[in-house]
Amino acid sequence: RPFYKKIIGKKVTIEDMEAVDSEYYNSLKYVMDEDPEPLCLTFSVEREVLGELQAYDLKPGGQDISVTERNKKEYVDLVVKYRIVNRVKEQMDSLLKGFAEVIPLQFLKVFDERELEYLLGGLAEIDVEDWKKNTEYGGGYHANINTVIWFWRAVESFDMEMKARLLQFVTGTSKVPMNGFAELQGSNGPRKFCIKQYGTPNDLPRAHTCFNRVDLPPYTSYHQLKEKLKLAVENTAGFEIE
Repeated sequence: RPFYKKIIGKKVTIEDMEAVDSEYYNSLKYVMDEDPEPLCLTFSVEREVLGELQAYDLKPGGQDISVTERNKKEYVDLVVKYRIVNRVKEQMDSLLKGFAEVIPLQFLKVFDERELEYLLGGLAEIDVEDWKKNTEYGGGYHANINTVIWFWRAVESFDMEMKARLLQFVTGTSKVPMNGFAELQGSNGPRKFCIKQYGTPNDLPRAHTCFNRVDLPPYTSYHQLKEKLKLAVENTAGFEIE
């Protein structure tokens, strides 16, 4: 998704790091959630140049600026920008230049990054039976519990676009691997789709894209589950993605 954000000129965020490098994402989340001063961080990162590690300042004089509770958000924003944007800026600029020769980029700015993926990639047929067959469960859920049965009933009732949006919500992409869900990839290699119990019926589902996992509360009816699931998928910015 960061690629599509770059095309439309949208700022990348810490959530985008989850799909790129889940371990680094967790490290940045720790910085955001805890006091960073004991970590002795500065506004610099290490990068490899011709086989050697060199310090790279995230801002002028960065090696001499300590990360504190007051400036940690700026630090995290700069790290995310460096790792997702700046490190590949030359290649990305060349790609966008060629892309713009085919489709002027300003015409694409009316879309968000999810819509742009659908536009450029199209909607493939999604085999729900194959999806179910290659799904794992956690937190006390199993294939025959009501919440899971209702989940798959809701999925089967969705049109193809909504199925693709749900898949994108949980995995970060609306595309199914060529050989089906058995070859679904996570951020660190093969990882099956997973449904895990969490929270209360008042909560919305939440997604962990690096693990291809949806955390699904124990809803009390099919109607409640379907409406909460649709609300989460259709309003991605309004709920938790961890």
